[in-house]
Amino acid sequence: MILKAFSLLTVMKQRLRTLFGRSILLGLAVSLFAITAIGVGGMLVSVVVAERVQGSGSAINVAGSLRMQSHRMGSMVLSDAENQVADHHYLLASIARFEASLTNKDLLQAIERKPESEFARLYLSIQQTWQIRLKPLLLETVLISADNPEIRTRHNHLLLGIDNFVADIDSMVSKLEEDTEQRIRNLRSVLGIALGLTIMVVLATIYIIRRSVLAPLSDLLHSATRIARRDFNARARHIGEDELGQVGRAFNFMAEELARNYQELEQRVAQKTEELTRSNQSLGLLYHAIANLHNAPLAPETYQVMLHEIEQVLDISGSMACLLPKHGGPATLLASTIAICPERSEADCPRCLNNTDTTSGWGYAEQGDHLLLTIPLQDKEGIYGMLRLALLPGRHLSTWQNRLLEALTRHIGIAMGISHKTEQDRLLALQEERSIIARELHDSIAQSLSYMKIQASLLQPMLSDPVRRQEAETTLHDLREGITTAYRQLRELLATFRLKMEGDFLTLLATTVEEHASRGDLDISMEANLTGCHLSPNQEIHSLQIVREALSNVVRHAKASHAWVRIKHVGGGEIEISIEDDGIGIDSPSDIFHYGLTIMRERAHGLHGQISISNRPQGGSTVSLRFHAQATEATTIPLPTTP
Repeated sequence: MILKAFSLLTVMKQRLRTLFGRSILLGLAVSLFAITAIGVGGMLVSVVVAERVQGSGSAINVAGSLRMQSHRMGSMVLSDAENQVADHHYLLASIARFEASLTNKDLLQAIERKPESEFARLYLSIQQTWQIRLKPLLLETVLISADNPEIRTRHNHLLLGIDNFVADIDSMVSKLEEDTEQRIRNLRSVLGIALGLTIMVVLATIYIIRRSVLAPLSDLLHSATRIARRDFNARARHIGEDELGQVGRAFNFMAEELARNYQELEQRVAQKTEELTRSNQSLGLLYHAIANLHNAPLAPETYQVMLHEIEQVLDISGSMACLLPKHGGPATLLASTIAICPERSEADCPRCLNNTDTTSGWGYAEQGDHLLLTIPLQDKEGIYGMLRLALLPGRHLSTWQNRLLEALTRHIGIAMGISHKTEQDRLLALQEERSIIARELHDSIAQSLSYMKIQASLLQPMLSDPVRRQEAETTLHDLREGITTAYRQLRELLATFRLKMEGDFLTLLATTVEEHASRGDLDISMEANLTGCHLSPNQEIHSLQIVREALSNVVRHAKASHAWVRIKHVGGGEIEISIEDDGIGIDSPSDIFHYGLTIMRERAHGLHGQISISNRPQGGSTVSLRFHAQATEATTIPLPTTP
């Protein structure tokens, strides 16, 4: 029995494994169906057997009652005989009840279930005995009178028949009980078999589920956990034909894709990081270069730091920066980390320019173990110097390095051009100031000295003639007044030429107004609005000197109590400056030369503007100046980009 169960369990395991191997859901469905079928079958068998057992119990009760009724009928016969009762009504009723019990439907159904059984044979025998022997005996006792001498013999014969009849009934009841017990044993066997089959199916299903479901799921969970920890080498081991096997194959494919995508992302991140690092280095180099060039565009320290940063960013072995020769001298070496170029004369330096490309302006030349890259430092006006970089043999700069060098050299060229232009502007401003100083000395002190020279020549013959003593004293007084006037003019010129341009233009203008207000003891109002306009340093100097000259004339000659200084942007880049006073005004054109207004006209001409000098209708004079502010050009330099 155990071997059969083991073999059956083995067969079921193989079949379930086959089912689970093809489809887990199908296997689970078959297992559930088998368990359900076994359970339902067992319950149906139990119901059927219970129904049959229930009828058998009733039949046993009825059969048992036949024994009691048989003994009761015998007792009634004996009782009637002893009491000599002639009424046998109770006996006939008992015979009727016995026949009803003998034909009970439960007994008949038990016989119909097994018509060829021992129980059916005994029932038929009892029925025949009742009809043929026992019933007739009972009826005869009813018909025989109590005083009949044969009645005792018949009673004995009846009691013996009843005993035999009860023995047959006992046999029938025993067979019925045995049949019922056999059915109960069969039911127990069926339920035991169903329970055993259910347990085997459940165990086999649990084993297969553990092997085909839990183990693959645990493996998938472990692999997913590894992938969550960025271990993309995790692979599922269960890759069969069932659903979880297909999930395992899909999981492995997904893991391979994730590993490949993650590797690509790491490469792209590394590439972007490298590009950002290059961009930061490039921007840092440009920022430091522009800041240093703004402070000192031609200082050797600036280029020494700049070359060091260029070598670090571009990973080159040496560099050099120089200015082209001027006035027949050698080229100016700003900074160098390689051997100093021996060909720095005005005749040899053009070789660098001749070796450069006509389109890009860059040139390559071999020098020893290095390849020299020469880049001109230029702007729109011309070339101011050269930048030379030493590259290793076979080394070529990448695109982003070329763009960085292009932007950097353009910044350097613009800074050199601005420095060169600033130097020229300073020279021009110096020449203009010298011309103005010469004119002012000529118009003021030189004329006073000429006047004093004439007075001295007139005084000499007067001193030798005592008659002309009075006339000599008058001439001497005029000479003293001329010296005083010349000294005062000299002090005013010195104060004007010692003007320091410290601070912004409006601050200097306010300082000038306060100075003349305190010196002339008059009230001077100032209004200034230069929004949207910018003055160059040269324009600031000339404008400030014109205001100083006009206020100086107001303080010395106007005899005014109030003055107004206004400077504003009237639109279109045009600046208007007006100085007004409420003094005595200008009486004649000759006053123009007395008040130094010609110098103001010269400065207005230097500003390419127009100046007008007139009297105010309310009294006093007005000096009005109009000129255009210097336009500033913005130069855009492209930043280097990384590929």
